[in-house]
Amino acid sequence: MTLLDGKTTAAAIKSEIAEEVRSILETGKRAPHLCAILVGENGASETYVASKSKNCAEVGITSTIVRMHEEVSEVNLLAKINEINLNPEIDGLIVQLPLPKHIDVQKVTAAVAPQKDVDGFHPANAGRMLQNLPCYLPATPFGILLMLEYYKIKTEGLHCVIIGRSNIVGLPMSILMARNASPGNCTVTLCHSKTKNLEDVCRSGDIVIAALGKPHFLKSNMVKDGAVIIDVGITRVPSTKTKSGFALAGDVDFDAVAPRTSYITPVPGGVGLMTIVGLLKNTLRAAKQEVRF
Repeated sequence: MTLLDGKTTAAAIKSEIAEEVRSILETGKRAPHLCAILVGENGASETYVASKSKNCAEVGITSTIVRMHEEVSEVNLLAKINEINLNPEIDGLIVQLPLPKHIDVQKVTAAVAPQKDVDGFHPANAGRMLQNLPCYLPATPFGILLMLEYYKIKTEGLHCVIIGRSNIVGLPMSILMARNASPGNCTVTLCHSKTKNLEDVCRSGDIVIAALGKPHFLKSNMVKDGAVIIDVGITRVPSTKTKSGFALAGDVDFDAVAPRTSYITPVPGGVGLMTIVGLLKNTLRAAKQEVRF
């Protein structure tokens, strides 16, 4: 069993990004610039945005956080997004989720300019991804692809089972693993709450990607020997082993599953770190205007 170490992988890729940013600065151009809009005071969102800013600083990317009150109107939020869309000094824009209930997430997602959509959520980027055209990939699936590349894991011809069909991870991951590319060229089964014989389906997977948000859902009896296991889940659970009284748990029952695998990601220290890297890579690509709309 080989541990797919997100910390090591992220550090290596961030070093490459930092070198590219240095090259940009040496030509006299400004650094790539990522802007995040944060609505309200959600603790998890605050932590995630702070992590993004820290990682931007590590590679030389400029980061800005625009804070808006929990009660901000949808009209005012959309106006702020449009203002940033028109700002030539900002390359990438993310609107941190979740948003307050009175704001239409789909409207907000569609309002971000596709060329600045470094989260990869805009319908234009989703459509381009479906057709295997240049686009900004959703950060978590992009990070998983980067990890598979880093560890030189062969995917062609394998059966990839994905548990969870969210627009953020499961659905785009199914498209990316099936595309004619590397990583890719898998036969993909996308599982969800209505899937019958889920245990049998999972056992047939050469690669299993768990992204459903249920701690320790994937058990040892659901995994075949030698499988590659990618755990996307990250849930706070009660713990007597930490000062906070909580710990982070993945969707995979790691201790039981790991001995049966060829490769497996830990939680924490796995896919979460790669999501940030995917975002940084997208921001760098946006600064270089690699995707034209």
